[in-house]
Amino acid sequence: MTDNNSNSGGGGGNAGLAFIVGGIVVVLAIVAYFVFSGASPEPKQVDVDVSLPEVSAPSVPAPAG
Repeated sequence: MTDNNSNSGGGGGNAGLAFIVGGIVVVLAIVAYFVFSGASPEPKQVDVDVSLPEVSAPSVPAPAG
């Protein structure tokens, strides 16, 4: 007795995998666009000024004795 296993249905089993891989490619293309298009030729000027008020420690009472 021989088993005749002929696959005449086509490759429909990989359609879901192809859809997922296509979605990943599209997401990576969008991320690459935002990453590489954000670089400007002139450097940005950033000024940071941190001014904190002076804080003194509370006075400690003199030891008794």
